[in-house]
Amino acid sequence: MKLKHYFTLYQLFEFNPSTPSQNRAFGLKHAELKSSPKAQLLLWIAQHEKRLPRPLLSETFSSYLYGVTFGLVFIAFVLGLLSGFGLLSYNGREPVNVIYFIVMVMFVPLFTMLLALVSMLRAGRSSSVLVHLSPAFWMEKVLGLLPNSFQEEIKNIQINPLLANWLIIKRSQLIALCFSLGLLVALIGDVVTQDIAFAWSTTLHISPEGLYGFLETMALPWATFLPSGVPSLELIEQSQYFRLGDKLSSEMISNASSLGEWWQFLTASTLFYAIFLRSVMLWIAGIGLDYATQSAIFSLRGTQKLLGEINQPIISTHATEEEAIFTPNDHGYRQIIKRLKPSYDGIQGWAIPHDELLVLSESMRVTAPSYKEVGGANSFAEDNAIVAQSQGEILLFVKAWEPPTMDFVDYLSDLRDEVEKVIVMPVGTIDKGYSTTDKAIDVWANKLSLTSDMKVWLKR
Repeated sequence: MKLKHYFTLYQLFEFNPSTPSQNRAFGLKHAELKSSPKAQLLLWIAQHEKRLPRPLLSETFSSYLYGVTFGLVFIAFVLGLLSGFGLLSYNGREPVNVIYFIVMVMFVPLFTMLLALVSMLRAGRSSSVLVHLSPAFWMEKVLGLLPNSFQEEIKNIQINPLLANWLIIKRSQLIALCFSLGLLVALIGDVVTQDIAFAWSTTLHISPEGLYGFLETMALPWATFLPSGVPSLELIEQSQYFRLGDKLSSEMISNASSLGEWWQFLTASTLFYAIFLRSVMLWIAGIGLDYATQSAIFSLRGTQKLLGEINQPIISTHATEEEAIFTPNDHGYRQIIKRLKPSYDGIQGWAIPHDELLVLSESMRVTAPSYKEVGGANSFAEDNAIVAQSQGEILLFVKAWEPPTMDFVDYLSDLRDEVEKVIVMPVGTIDKGYSTTDKAIDVWANKLSLTSDMKVWLKR
């Protein structure tokens, strides 16, 4: 499930495009998906989103998200590029201190990724401090102050806190990755265009041997296939820089040609710690966002109600057996069915659409090999074709509140010539549980009394 599904479903619930009976009909037509609520929701969204006005809310939000994200990653890349040029600035008089760059491409990424992992574990909290301390969160707030036509449309959307937090987390990882790419481009650009002398210097009491052991450990991920990316003890000893006045030591000057070899370690460190590991974090954030999106969709107000309407039968107040015997008047109809059978050779509905017929039949606890809408918008030829295919015992649902017309009488006459038995059942509206009144039954009984046919029966 993607973000577009969340916002489309959110908009569909606001638009309310279907009735409970239509939703139940959807469930009956796609009974094979009953064990997969996720598949049911995706198919339901796909079938109903065409009814929504354009542009869709999901399209508006995606445009806004793309625009803001593009702006943020561009800014991050430029900042990374400028930071890299600043850290590698070389004036030809004194070497570039590699410690600064190592801290930026190794320690800072590891520290921020640790914070990101903690943020992921606490993303379910609506007021997660670490999430809201993210640069992505505040950069977006700043961009939100700029005029934007999209903001007016989406500002009233209530986004699930879990989903909102994961959006920030993923965007933070993407921004950090682009910042690191800027550092890498600056490093490669400076190495290619300048003859840089690298050195290392720190106020801390660190011996060349101690630094070598540390860097050798940090270089383990690539030491096997890129041994030149591990600085040697000799290089570390030669490149140690002590600032005592404005002059370099004679030993460092004599080994100036080898001081540039640090670039291989710096490049490998950037690729692994700042880019590869960050890409892994971005991938994890993407998985988390997908999980959060699915969770947010199922927790949307209306989702559980929709799934209930799709999967749960509509309960009818119609009794399976008459509580009292129907007493017809002088013009009444005496062929009365007291209860329905579980199945018939065919079920038809006079001006009742196919989907509604499925729900109605389920509510009455009856089944048949075929369900056909007759009358209504059907042409004469279409009704004749249905009559020709009919056989055996047919249950014919009619709308109790609509008096029978001559078109219905003509169709019933044609149908009874082809089948063994026709049970006419007047039904009420779904909101009343399909129940009918005796007065409505009397109207249909009086009309059927004119047919005087032993094949036609009435069910109340």
